[in-house]
Amino acid sequence: MKTYPKIIPVFPLSGVIYFPKTNLPLNIFEQRYLDLVNDTFSKDKLMGMVQSQKSGKEIYKVGCLGKISDFQKSRDGRVLINLTGITRFNILQEIENKKLYREFKVDYKNFELDLINSTEDFSTQSLMEKAKIFFKRNGLLLNWREFEKLDELQKINTLSMISPVTNEEKQKLLESLTIKDKVNTLESIISFYLHEVNFGNQTIQ
Repeated sequence: MKTYPKIIPVFPLSGVIYFPKTNLPLNIFEQRYLDLVNDTFSKDKLMGMVQSQKSGKEIYKVGCLGKISDFQKSRDGRVLINLTGITRFNILQEIENKKLYREFKVDYKNFELDLINSTEDFSTQSLMEKAKIFFKRNGLLLNWREFEKLDELQKINTLSMISPVTNEEKQKLLESLTIKDKVNTLESIISFYLHEVNFGNQTIQ
């Protein structure tokens, strides 16, 4: 199994979460993150994304390692990149440095399933039916015909990324160890919101 660096640069961003085998476009304009992306691109193209918490410099302890798969500089100094998710990681500790951006020592051992083709048995039919209702009620448009062309894992990860749920709920999805856990967690979250909507309608009536 391929090994990945134990110390990585990390981009903390509130509300942005992504998963292995999905893509995340980023528009970089702050100097510290321009430094991070430029250093990463000239080295091994590997960087971490993690959600920042509400208070101060605190971040969640699980993020996702990505590889810069597209890199473009704009005339006004911004950098546009695409990150392709590889595997999740646990943050062990922050590494002191003199750079503008932060680096962390990380460990990947809890998420070895991200790096293999899963033979896990799971069904997404119930989840997909609820997701379509959930998105429609929130006024969110998704090209379901194109969506159906994705493999099952990509469908689950994409829904986890774009669903209109809280940062804490998305983090819970990111930290789900198995695909089945993730499916069950996402379905439970969506079911809760659908129940709340139905309950609200009954109250109004």
